[in-house]
This record gives sequence, C-alpha cells and structure tokens, in this order.
Amino acid sequence: MSGQQRASIRAGLEVEIVLKQDQRTGNLTRGVVKDILTNSANHPHGIKVRLEDGQVGRVKNIIG
Repeated sequence: MSGQQRASIRAGLEVEIVLKQDQRTGNLTRGVVKDILTNSANHPHGIKVRLEDGQVGRVKNIIG
C-alpha cells in the first residue's frame, strides 16, 4: 500500500520509509511509526513520519 494518504497511516504500523540522505538511491528503511509529521491529508512524495528509533523519512510502503 502507498504512503501518500495520511488517513492510512497511524502510530504502530510497520512501514518502509526513504530517509532524506537516501532519496537519490531510493534505499528503503523499515520501522514502526511513532509520530506522523505531515499535517496535510496527502502528499505526492509520501507522508513524513518519525519511526520509534528516531529516524525521519517519507512513507513509501505500508507493511502492516
């Protein structure tokens, strides 16, 4: 599932995000959502979240 809709993302979900430094390579990082940082209902590059380990990036895939 895509991470462009804020309504489909909530704390506790396992997701794959792209970190700022990985945007050129597209390297994905997997983790569990702690906070949702994007306020708008949707975002074309993915909703920005903070993972439980503190990393911040945009959601590319929702695992479950």
